[in-house]
Amino acid sequence: MKGRTLLVPVLLLIVQNIFSCTNFLITKEATVDGSSIITYSADAFDLYGELYYWPRADHAANDSLKIYDWDSKKYLGKIKQVPHTYQVVGNMNEFQLAISETTTEGRAELRDTTAKIDYGSIIYITLQRARTAREAIKVIAGLMDEYGYYSEAESFSIADPNEVWIMEISGKGPGNKGAVWVARRIPPGYICGYANQSRITKFPLDDPQNCLYAKDVISFAINHGYFKGKKEDFSFSDAYGPLSFEGARQCEARVWSGFRKVNADMDQYEDYAMGKNLSHRMPLWIKPDKKLSLKDVYGMMRDYYQGTPMDMSKGPGAGPYGCIVRWRPLVWKLDGNTYFNNRPISVQQTGFSFVAQCRNWLPNPVGGVLWFGVDDTYSTVYTPMYCGISRVPESFAVGNGSIMQFSDSAAFWIFNQVSNFAYTRYSAMIPYIQKKQSYLENKYIAESGKMDKQAAELYKQDPQKSIELITTFSDTRGDSTVAEWKDLYHFLFTRFVDGSVKTTIPGQPVPEVQQPGYGREYYENLVKQTGNKFLEEGK
Repeated sequence: MKGRTLLVPVLLLIVQNIFSCTNFLITKEATVDGSSIITYSADAFDLYGELYYWPRADHAANDSLKIYDWDSKKYLGKIKQVPHTYQVVGNMNEFQLAISETTTEGRAELRDTTAKIDYGSIIYITLQRARTAREAIKVIAGLMDEYGYYSEAESFSIADPNEVWIMEISGKGPGNKGAVWVARRIPPGYICGYANQSRITKFPLDDPQNCLYAKDVISFAINHGYFKGKKEDFSFSDAYGPLSFEGARQCEARVWSGFRKVNADMDQYEDYAMGKNLSHRMPLWIKPDKKLSLKDVYGMMRDYYQGTPMDMSKGPGAGPYGCIVRWRPLVWKLDGNTYFNNRPISVQQTGFSFVAQCRNWLPNPVGGVLWFGVDDTYSTVYTPMYCGISRVPESFAVGNGSIMQFSDSAAFWIFNQVSNFAYTRYSAMIPYIQKKQSYLENKYIAESGKMDKQAAELYKQDPQKSIELITTFSDTRGDSTVAEWKDLYHFLFTRFVDGSVKTTIPGQPVPEVQQPGYGREYYENLVKQTGNKFLEEGK
């Protein structure tokens, strides 16, 4: 059919400023079970958390795709369709290829607003056209060469069951079709991280097994005055995404804090993470102190600078209940001075996040699992979605609610009910949330381990029945998660409504009611600020 439209969910995706989205990349040699893993938190206040799905399809020779910018929904033009496209569940396709992103912004003058394809479309088109990480890099580069690159500078995290790659790209400005880019393979046994700041500095020019790049990545920088010197000294980050205080404190600090959870030597880069010593850059990748489990990776995504000088649960901004979120704007002014709040990995505006697990010892439909969650990473539940499923759970499905339409059966809204209520008295409620979160995630990990074996064995005999099995498994776990979270909201709201704490007494019709008020620190600060205003005379 002529003029065929790319069937994608219409939403405003990801980036409103450079402080959105965090990725970690873990090689199979760095994990307990030999999985390749990448993570993603898609953070934007207008992003609705839902699980995308495209079935595999055949296309006519004259089919085309209409491309709309994922941020603004602006129509960018048509591109050619390929004869066959692969199935995609969220950000993983049927061959266990997974892609996530983080916008690095780069140089404003290099954005090509005349181009036809943006970063969001690139992700999901590539997932429908590529089988491996290396093939994905080739597809991404080809799309940009043919249609130009519309968006700001970007980094893509790309994983398959055997390799994990990071790819940084920048447009070339209006009138310069294509993009400059470099892609590096994460060395076996190492992990990498990205959070809205270009991180690739110098790279090998003659190692195609581990490093690929655009043929003009250096010459373009020289011609535009971004670099002077020998080719072997060229740094992609310094040329196309120069580091600033904001880039270190609001972006690189997230990577540092995640690395710090798995490597005891990372404290040496605290001055860099806090923006005090920009010359003391962290390495692009590190080796964890031990091989990482799924739960370890979940922990990296659940970070608010615990145990560091930037701990979000401390200080006046946390309020009397140690709340880890700060209401935007992130940067604010007072009396002519500019101030900022720290930007951690765990934030209130996360639409969805995932931990993508790729395993080379299992059949593709069973080997790829997207551990998917919505809302704040600190209080979400990562629920298993196999890449071979033939449908997604209704609770996560596109069209079940929207960013401006509440749905009582949508995971996004149910999780936001819990987290937003918890923000009001965080230290009191978060233990209950974490208890339920841990119970469900441990249960799902154990159940999926059994399902892996059962589905893989069945796949040898009847692939279709195996797919039906994992579809039912993912479907029921998704809907079960939402049902459990509804019950949790009802429990929390009943127990903590109106600032009290109510406890059921067995055999008694009336609960015990406590009114704990605030902690000593809050009352001390109140008296310091108000003096004797609230002093009760005579007592």
